[in-house]
Amino acid sequence: MYLIIVLVVLAFMFLASAIRVLNEYEKGVIFRLGRVIATKGPGLIVLIPMVDKMVKVDMRTIAMDVPPQDVITKDNVSIKVNAVLYFRVLNAQAAIIDVENYLYATSQLAQTTLRSVCGQVELDEILSEREKINLHLQEILDRSTDPWGIKVMLVEVKHIDLPEEMKRAMAKQAEAERERRAKVINAEGEFQAAQKLIEAAALMETQPMSLQLRYLQTLNQIAAENNSTTIFPIPIDLFRPFLKAMDK
Repeated sequence: MYLIIVLVVLAFMFLASAIRVLNEYEKGVIFRLGRVIATKGPGLIVLIPMVDKMVKVDMRTIAMDVPPQDVITKDNVSIKVNAVLYFRVLNAQAAIIDVENYLYATSQLAQTTLRSVCGQVELDEILSEREKINLHLQEILDRSTDPWGIKVMLVEVKHIDLPEEMKRAMAKQAEAERERRAKVINAEGEFQAAQKLIEAAALMETQPMSLQLRYLQTLNQIAAENNSTTIFPIPIDLFRPFLKAMDK
């Protein structure tokens, strides 16, 4: 009886150590006596106890935060830049064999690449051409991690921390730019108004009666304001037709 119980327990332990179940997004790199024999999964995996060893690899897309990095730009401005990195493992065997810890290695590579790329450009380019910086980072990281069986799909610069004096200088620059645009718009409006006045004066010169009608319209507007005393000039052109009639 005791022998049966011992055999059952041993069989249960054997199955527990021999059978592995991998999820749909996992793969297992199988080592037999220290040598890689296969990459299996997902599903049910049977191992030889004490002989085989399996290392699981997550094949899903991984979002890794790149901590803030101190960067001195090409125009000697000290800033802090952080980013987010999206990558996935395409070759589980290379990710386990060719690098000790692919997550740590990818993180360190992303930090050094972020400092290097941002240090080669000026601050204005980092702020205005962020998409270009992201593509450059993605190309460098993807090329460097390709031997590890890793595909870098996207790199996004999240936040750029500027010194306080630089923030004040940029705020003054933006305010000056807004004032310049306002003055330009005002000058363009004055120029267009002057052009319209010139065109209206040329039209009235060809049609003298239009000047009289405009004068009467102005009198109507002044009278509508309920002023007790109204002083207005009388243009000579208003009486010119009567003077011509008297001369005839």
